Amino acid sequence: MVAWQLPAEVVAWVLALSGPLHGRLAWRLLPLLRGMLFAQGRRTVASWLRAADLGKDFRQYYYFLGSLGPRVGVIAAVLPRLAVGVIVPGQRLLFGLDDTPTQRYGPNVEGAGVHHNPTPGPAGQKFLYGHVWVTLALLVRHPLWGAIGLPPRAWLYVRRKHIGKLPRWYRVAFRTKLEMAAEAVAWLAAWLKYLGKTLWIVADGAYAKRPFLKAAKAAGVVVVSRLRKDAALWSVPAPPRPGAPRRRGRRPKYGKEKVSLAKRAGHRRGWQTADCTLYGATVTKTFKTFLTTYPPAGGLIRVALVRESDGWVAFFCTDPQATVPQILEAVADRAAVEQDFHDLKEVHGAGQQQVRYYWANVAVFHLNLWLHTLIEMWAWTKTQGQLCDRRDRPWDRADRRPSHADRRNALRRLCVQTAIRQAGRRRPLSRKLRALCRSLLKLAAWG
Repeated sequence: MVAWQLPAEVVAWVLALSGPLHGRLAWRLLPLLRGMLFAQGRRTVASWLRAADLGKDFRQYYYFLGSLGPRVGVIAAVLPRLAVGVIVPGQRLLFGLDDTPTQRYGPNVEGAGVHHNPTPGPAGQKFLYGHVWVTLALLVRHPLWGAIGLPPRAWLYVRRKHIGKLPRWYRVAFRTKLEMAAEAVAWLAAWLKYLGKTLWIVADGAYAKRPFLKAAKAAGVVVVSRLRKDAALWSVPAPPRPGAPRRRGRRPKYGKEKVSLAKRAGHRRGWQTADCTLYGATVTKTFKTFLTTYPPAGGLIRVALVRESDGWVAFFCTDPQATVPQILEAVADRAAVEQDFHDLKEVHGAGQQQVRYYWANVAVFHLNLWLHTLIEMWAWTKTQGQLCDRRDRPWDRADRRPSHADRRNALRRLCVQTAIRQAGRRRPLSRKLRALCRSLLKLAAWG
């Protein structure tokens, strides 16, 4: 079988990822990711090994997955730093946080349980059996294709009733999703603080609660999220009067008057408009903004009330200096995390890997995250013509942005083209054989 060669920059990134691993294990990461890229059918670990011609050494690679799981935090910390070097964002780094389930089968899959199904589908399936992953993704805006998510890390949520089924030597304790989100913020700040950039994190309203907000404030991370319409808000405490004697004790953190979002939204005055770039289009939004204090956030926040066709919605930011377009654009970019979940399951087959060991499950999910991010990093500087060609699909829009599957297939085609060129250097290929290779490359799109 041909050993497909990845582009030099991708190889360099994989070697950087394998740096924290022991030398006896580090070299196995590159061939395994190569097998993931070219795997076909159901994306089991066996299909990864078969695509990379690693079947003779399959036991060692299964052991490798088990040893990789406890080290994913150190390895994943390398990926955002690599992405920042490729994308070169501004002074602010925006991350998205959300959770997603991956359906599994079999009672012996460690860490799996019955969870609520966020996408019931036509069958109306309210629950599913599998894993739930609290996932963190770097959100960046491509100049042509809009918001893209680059996920480096995830945390496996296990219900309290299932923690006792795990062996004690795993050292896995029960944590709620909010506690995992708080750990994600602390992990993010610890590994990226040396970059000297402001860290923002946008999360769903379910995470906008005290444990998460308190950890974000302690880590110096700005949070953007949705705000409940009945949130317990308080006014900003009045500053001390000039010349007044200073009172003993600490200055008040919260005001004495309650703030009602419904009353603020119902008042006709105070509405403003601003242009925002949301979901790839520039739109004009009508909003109200003001400062208030919020006990779960630990103090002062900026609130943005946005008028929509069916009512109003409220968002908040823990940075009082933030503008409303910054808040709304961050909320809109969080949709890239949902797109990541779709691509991870539909394109890379996350959740299809038939492994039972707890740490092996953690390892295979992170391998899918890392391969997804590496493909997006490689495609960042490529043109649309280099990534997809829709001339043979007249029913499709030629200007539609390349999907993640298009970017993955472009990387696969490049590897195949490189192998064909190297074979042609030794012995020139005939015209018919070159035409056959071009036809095979079209099939290598492997939609």
